[in-house]
Amino acid sequence: MTSPPSSAPGPLAGRTVVVTRPREQAAPLAERIRAAGGQALIYPLLEILPADPQAVRDRVPDLARAYCAFFVSPNAVQHSLPLILAQGPWPATLLPAAVGGGTAAALARFGLERVVAPRERFDSEGLLALPEFGPERVAGKEVLIFRGDGGRELVAQTLTERGARVSYVTCYHRRSPQDGAAPLLAAWGAGSLDALVLSSSEALTNLWSLLDPAGRARLAATPVFVVHPRIAQVARDLGLVRVEVTGPGDEGLFAGLCAYNW
Repeated sequence: MTSPPSSAPGPLAGRTVVVTRPREQAAPLAERIRAAGGQALIYPLLEILPADPQAVRDRVPDLARAYCAFFVSPNAVQHSLPLILAQGPWPATLLPAAVGGGTAAALARFGLERVVAPRERFDSEGLLALPEFGPERVAGKEVLIFRGDGGRELVAQTLTERGARVSYVTCYHRRSPQDGAAPLLAAWGAGSLDALVLSSSEALTNLWSLLDPAGRARLAATPVFVVHPRIAQVARDLGLVRVEVTGPGDEGLFAGLCAYNW
């Protein structure tokens, strides 16, 4: 889906930017691109599907005695917290935690405003550096991680090494696009694709798997804006040469797009 460009001039006037976030999360950045004069082509590289809700309901009794519930993404919040709160209020002693501002904001929309999250480095390493997750705080305590199927294991491994009892709750599934890369190839062929924004390494590898050699060559020559050096390294390992690392979240991606020397 392509949003129409704004009639007002702006720093993205005449530019078409592919927004690859899951469809449920793509609209805010697309609107900002449009307000800056550009077009936004929404092309999710991850589809989010709900997991069995009973898997979440079964863990609700554990929350009352747990130290922390860690949500890996806004999707984890959306696919678990309504099920949790349907069975009662959030336990007063349970610490909610998140890696980034988007996830913390998602928790706040459900009334959880005292969320532990990094303020500088928005990744697992940043979270683990917080005093709330030091060995003296987590040893012997239970931590639940709400996530999709798979993902980085660093938080669970590190907290386990620090003496915590860690378990996962799978509340959603991810899958790659099912309809191929035809919209992107058409835009490249028409000369109307100026940049892509990527917020995960998985999204990038999904795109790479969809493209034939000609499509991969087009991607390698297209500016891509990413939110973390880890994603940038994956991009460079694949042969992409125009990789821009921005600040975190939609705010960082939008600022990077507007500051780019087109």
